[in-house]
Amino acid sequence: MASQSMEIVAKALEQQMLHSARLVEEQLDAELDKLERMDEDELECLKERRLEALKKAQKQKQEWLSKGHGEYKEIPSEKDFFTEVKESKSVVCHFYRDSTFRCQILDKHLHILAKKHLETKFIKLNVEKAPFLTERLRIKVIPTLALVKDGKTKDYVVGFGDLGNTDEFSTEMLEWRLGCSDIINYSGNIMEPPAIGQKPASKFTKVEKKTIRGKGYDSDSESDDD
Repeated sequence: MASQSMEIVAKALEQQMLHSARLVEEQLDAELDKLERMDEDELECLKERRLEALKKAQKQKQEWLSKGHGEYKEIPSEKDFFTEVKESKSVVCHFYRDSTFRCQILDKHLHILAKKHLETKFIKLNVEKAPFLTERLRIKVIPTLALVKDGKTKDYVVGFGDLGNTDEFSTEMLEWRLGCSDIINYSGNIMEPPAIGQKPASKFTKVEKKTIRGKGYDSDSESDDD
């Protein structure tokens, strides 16, 4: 009886796979047929549009690289922070402290994401060199990521609470969290974090959009996260 049930399930799965394969094949055939029916002028126009799109993408990439995108770097002072967020549309700034071990954990992941997401600038700033800025942004938990878009702080990632509340979170988990704030171009499923079985332990620290020099920033913790 059990073997019969297994055979039925196996046949059903086989039929489902064959059906999916046929659908893919039909879609490919339709695309090929569409290309075959195009005349030379239409094909040339298609090639030109694709070439123009490639040129535009390459130009945008070079512009990002010229502004320091593609690398995770430390800025020397809070004065430099204002310059960095002014020249780039999307910026992730890690407010860190040398004595806080978790900042080193975050560094490792940010190095990887900086190379992957050229559309966003990744920087770090020592809080001990930026007393005015940390006071203005009311940063009280270390590490904290400030997510800045168009010169305005859009969101914060405070400590590791949104990353599964563990030091062992993956780069993909951090990437997902940044994607939730639309600070990077995220291609995964925003509705579900990539770490199976792990859910963020706290609600996101959403903030009202304000200019960097404005007041009213706050975090949901009052103690340093060492």
